[in-house]
Amino acid sequence: MNAQPGMPGLTPKMAIHEMPGLTPKMPAPVSFTPEGPQPLVREIAPGAAYPVASLGPLRAAVEAVQGATQAPVAIPAQSALAVASLAVQGFANVETLGGTRPLSLYALTIARSGERKSACDAPLMAGLRAHEIEAGQGQRDALGSWENTHALWKKDRDRIVTGKGEKRATAAADLEALGPEPAAPPSADRTVTEPTFEGMTKLFATGNPSLGLFSDEGGQFLGGHAMNSENRQKTLAAFNDLWQGNPIRRTRAGDGHATLYGRRLAVHLMVQPTVARGFMADPLAADTGFLPRFLMCEPPSTIGTRMQANTRPDGAALAAFGGRLRAILDAAMPMDPDTRELRPRTLQLAPDARALLVAFSDAIEAAQAPGGDLAHITGTASKAAEQAARIAGVLTLWRDLAAPEVQPGDMVDAINLAQFYLSEASRLASAALVSAEIDQAEALRRWLLQGWQESDVLVRDVVRLGPNALRESPKARAALGILEKHGWIVPLDPGTVVRGAARKEAWRIVKGAGDVV
Repeated sequence: MNAQPGMPGLTPKMAIHEMPGLTPKMPAPVSFTPEGPQPLVREIAPGAAYPVASLGPLRAAVEAVQGATQAPVAIPAQSALAVASLAVQGFANVETLGGTRPLSLYALTIARSGERKSACDAPLMAGLRAHEIEAGQGQRDALGSWENTHALWKKDRDRIVTGKGEKRATAAADLEALGPEPAAPPSADRTVTEPTFEGMTKLFATGNPSLGLFSDEGGQFLGGHAMNSENRQKTLAAFNDLWQGNPIRRTRAGDGHATLYGRRLAVHLMVQPTVARGFMADPLAADTGFLPRFLMCEPPSTIGTRMQANTRPDGAALAAFGGRLRAILDAAMPMDPDTRELRPRTLQLAPDARALLVAFSDAIEAAQAPGGDLAHITGTASKAAEQAARIAGVLTLWRDLAAPEVQPGDMVDAINLAQFYLSEASRLASAALVSAEIDQAEALRRWLLQGWQESDVLVRDVVRLGPNALRESPKARAALGILEKHGWIVPLDPGTVVRGAARKEAWRIVKGAGDVV
């Protein structure tokens, strides 16, 4: 296994010690063996086991979901952390080494189709969905009453404004007495799945000041209108501001200028590996600091091992999680009644918890030096200590919404989780450099070795029967060219008879004991 970037391996030094009277034996000559086909993509080392024991009050629910689905435990862990972050982020900010920060977490879960992402997410989101449904019914009931009140207010205002013979001072006094326009009942939605920046700003202005962008098909957002070439930079900047706790500023010709203070956003995107590779390889996502704000992981697959006899349902743990979630969601968040600006308190760090965070921060800082283990992901590494403080705050308030400070135990757990996510970011950094053409060539290589029975291959074979992404001749030729360059196929002489006819383009497939599929 090749070493990770920035993680140099150890090369043992060997010395030969001659002893008097002894003639060292020369090694026997070794026959030359030609090098076989070269891998298209450097294999990525498997990730560390998810530290589920460090999830504290979230652990039982996560293990219950994993036991029922037999999916990688990291998938429900990501969902639980994101849901907990959404639940508590409106109540407090947390002390960090760089100042007070929101409790908002951004999570990116990478898993291919069939890993039961939705099955893991649904039971942990059930309490939130039920709360949205009930709040939505209440909002609809309140809307009818508001419409009547608003109609009467508008009628009175029109009468004052259009009244004849009234003095200006009298009309102004009447308008002052009438009061401002009645505000419509706020939206009951707590989550969005594919928002534009404008749509999310409007929802923050008229709805809940604490929202979650949650999607088990995160590719819809990453490939949607908000992230196209025209809107990407604006969207990334807005999300960075929200993560930081900065106000939302919006200026448009028709709507004028608006500034929204005290808004919070938690994010959990579940995406396919190919979508994640493109997102992680986008320089803008990395350079703006958007990508380094995510807690990301790509757990090893459990497909093929999920036997029904091994399921371990735990309804009690899920019921307890749902009950706790509903209790927090039903609690009134501290906010200004007119502007709906959140007024969260500051969750302090206990002295011992702060000391642990300082030691962790110093160790991460040292590892970012040139040649250090984290020198290749300084953007992510520089936020690791803050991520630990945020996670610790989420665990603390999930257990006790009125807790005055983060205790050392929760900080230890949070540091363990932050270290895991940092190791995942390091591990996945090289995968982001894989181009789409290399991905397609790798798919073709696996198909040739696993699903193609002939000893040779033609362009038309790939177009007719190969991977779906290569059903066009230019794409098929490009992929075959990459395989030829890396030694997986060898071109045959033009005019070679292949399956009964002379061919201009044909390749012999190199198959052997060293094949990696």
